[in-house]
Amino acid sequence: MYLTSSSHRERALLVGSCRGSALWDIAESLDELCQLASSAGIQVVETCIQRLERPTAPFYIGKGKAREIAQQCSKKQASSIIFDDELSPAQGRNLEYITNCKVLDRTQLILDIFAQRARTREGCLQIELAQLQYLLPRLTRMWLHLSRQTGGIGTRGPGETQLEADRRRVQERIAKLERELAAVRKNRFIQRGGRLKKNWPVAALIGYTNAGKSSLFNRLTGSEVITEDKLFATLDPTTRQVLLPSRQKVLLIDTVGFIRKLPYTLIDAFKATLEETQLADLLIHVVDLSHPGYYEQMAAVDSTIKELGVGGKQVVLVFNKVDCVRNPELIQTQLRRYPGSVAVSAYTGIGIDAFLQQLEMDLSTWRLKVEYQIPLAESALLAELHRGGCVSSAYYKDEFALVTAYISPALRQRFLSFEVTHQ
Repeated sequence: MYLTSSSHRERALLVGSCRGSALWDIAESLDELCQLASSAGIQVVETCIQRLERPTAPFYIGKGKAREIAQQCSKKQASSIIFDDELSPAQGRNLEYITNCKVLDRTQLILDIFAQRARTREGCLQIELAQLQYLLPRLTRMWLHLSRQTGGIGTRGPGETQLEADRRRVQERIAKLERELAAVRKNRFIQRGGRLKKNWPVAALIGYTNAGKSSLFNRLTGSEVITEDKLFATLDPTTRQVLLPSRQKVLLIDTVGFIRKLPYTLIDAFKATLEETQLADLLIHVVDLSHPGYYEQMAAVDSTIKELGVGGKQVVLVFNKVDCVRNPELIQTQLRRYPGSVAVSAYTGIGIDAFLQQLEMDLSTWRLKVEYQIPLAESALLAELHRGGCVSSAYYKDEFALVTAYISPALRQRFLSFEVTHQ
């Protein structure tokens, strides 16, 4: 499904529809679609907006507008047309017929970008599954060039026979991919079990695509996750350890970025990846404050995490790219508007110390401050407490160690018999 298989850049015309929304909303959405096209290696030569009360069944847009777009494609030498909304199989087929151009929608474009960027086996499986689920109802468009007999029973042409065979192959492949992804989820569960044994809190980076999540991840962990000024530069989740100022260890997960009109097919296919977000103890919402539509991007992320069923989790709001914000008052306004939020620049390192302190403060509600009296002979228990908790002080007296530590509720149950209670 790659769009850029040839050596030269493909030329495309973008189409959006205005249905009750303000024109500037549509223009902003088309600007994002233009960035998506650029990320896929496509050169945008023209954009087009049509006002519609509702999409038309045959062409989504009006038939006259479709002919006008066909003329523009011929004039601009564009070989593709990309719609900002999802098209039905019939609409895509009719538009290709009337325009004589390849017709794509926003979902297909995002799928293509994901296919180009996926690196791990899990990511490749998820993308292939999403592509096949999208392709299955659209297979008829692949067979328009084959002859079809007309008549009664027993007179079906070779095109329909081949179509049925392809449909079976696609369905079999989808079933196989779902089985393989189930195995991936099982393996993730085993890995997650190993992390839970250490009783370290888990924080997941979430945010709009290109908000700077991977740059912040690299700054905090010293990793080298790919960072580019492109939408969906990184797809595969990465987990690394972060040491807070109090010496407490936190597992930080870099996740795939969100976007407006995120296709449900992708959300469904990426459940194995997004499980990390669902099971995190705390979410770090990274916002590109330098983007003119940052508020709409925040709303899109909030909407997506609610769809994933993680809307009630504790969230640390991080306003990133403050070095690119031209109006310093905007930074202070947002910090006042969202108490507990922090302003950082993952690129320059501004505000990183303040962010770590805020993260430590927010995690303090997840960890409990408890005092223990542990026999020195129980050295294995002392070592486990140091590994899984955050020991703030330790005094050794006679045959006991008096330890004060911040620990998780699960770990507290294991040490309950050694806990010191104050009357």
